[in-house]
Amino acid sequence: MTNTASSLLISTLATEEQKIIACVHCGLCLESCPTYVLTGDENDSPRGRIYLMRAVAEGRLSSDSDSFQKHIDRCLGCRACEPVCPAGVEYGQLLEAGRAELLTSAKKRNVSYRLLRLALRHVWLHPRRLRAAFSLARFARNLGFTRVLLKSRVARLLSKRFETGIALLQSSTPLLSSTQKVLTKTDTSSSDQRSAFLFTGCVTEGLFDRTNKATTRVLDVNGIAVEAPSGQVCCGALHAHAGDLEGARTLARMNVEAFDENAEAAIVTNAGGCGAMLVSYGHLLAHDAEFAERAEEFSKRVVDVSQQLAKCDVKQGAEIGAGRVTYDASCHLINGQRALEEPLRMLEAIPNLDFVPLTGADRCCGGAGVYNLLEPAMSNTILQEKLGHVKATKATILATGNPGCHMQIGAGSLLENMPLRVCHPVELLDESYRRAGMYESDE
Repeated sequence: MTNTASSLLISTLATEEQKIIACVHCGLCLESCPTYVLTGDENDSPRGRIYLMRAVAEGRLSSDSDSFQKHIDRCLGCRACEPVCPAGVEYGQLLEAGRAELLTSAKKRNVSYRLLRLALRHVWLHPRRLRAAFSLARFARNLGFTRVLLKSRVARLLSKRFETGIALLQSSTPLLSSTQKVLTKTDTSSSDQRSAFLFTGCVTEGLFDRTNKATTRVLDVNGIAVEAPSGQVCCGALHAHAGDLEGARTLARMNVEAFDENAEAAIVTNAGGCGAMLVSYGHLLAHDAEFAERAEEFSKRVVDVSQQLAKCDVKQGAEIGAGRVTYDASCHLINGQRALEEPLRMLEAIPNLDFVPLTGADRCCGGAGVYNLLEPAMSNTILQEKLGHVKATKATILATGNPGCHMQIGAGSLLENMPLRVCHPVELLDESYRRAGMYESDE
């Protein structure tokens, strides 16, 4: 164990020392933890993992131990344990520190983790390379190459993990053909129109740019003018979740700089994972003399699109006749940004929507960033439970506020041949506005 990694973990634990000491190990977090519910292993629970972290920090357990690696890797990082913890332990921050320890561990990791580390360092930290990678992915998807690989079963013959990856990419195809039309916004500008910045996100902009466009149009119709700063980069969530905290800090500083103009304007996100990361910049850069205060102010400005719309009287659209719709909550949207009811309010602005609640909507789908590729067996087991609940709703459309959840559930339903399409709630509201004649077509 390196001195740097050890001191990082100890420093993080020291920051949370009072909260950890306050924990009486009551076990209220157990039933909220998907991996503990699945395995029944105490080490797969939040308090069990905190025991392991403390043991490593105090030198009683090596970070190279099989137990530490296995159970820290198994954690989804969904943070469902945080809202139910009476002591207020911020488990997500401890998990990131634990994974930082694993990242610098002398023990060799498997090929998947090595490839992840390579991609995070040499692709995600370089905007041009990242844009090129997503352009290639979109080209393969739009050309129909991914669909052919799936239908021909070639992807499965190569490997189950490869098939999952291809299905994840294929699941990012558009839900409604009408949202692909070129539309101009109606002139809603006025002297009292508010302004906001849009955090476009790397995955959202790379594979779901229609969601960003829908977000911009919907906010504009509701009196909020949106700009997207050109200097913004990836939020750093993948780096933080993988333990690469320095990589996450590098990206955080770039984003703080990019959104410095107009410090009064909200920073709107439409991705739960990105939003949860952005609101944690104050913590991430707390010890950076130059950025600490700026990062804290940055985090205070971050809101989900549903939270931003909740501040105004959201305009009603028209019926969309899309069939039965259900909603699955993004873990980080509810546990990181505390957006519980706001996404549902967006759907309520669509007249006569055939909406049915989803059992376990607040439970993780098993996506968790790239968890579905790194821990495929555990991820798939959790996903199957989610798909079972979705089938029970008999919904043909599932709305969710995070691209990772979109791809996980979309890929699962695709491989299970379920008649389900996945989209963001704002896309449905956007379609409702289009049908209500709130946009002018360029065609």
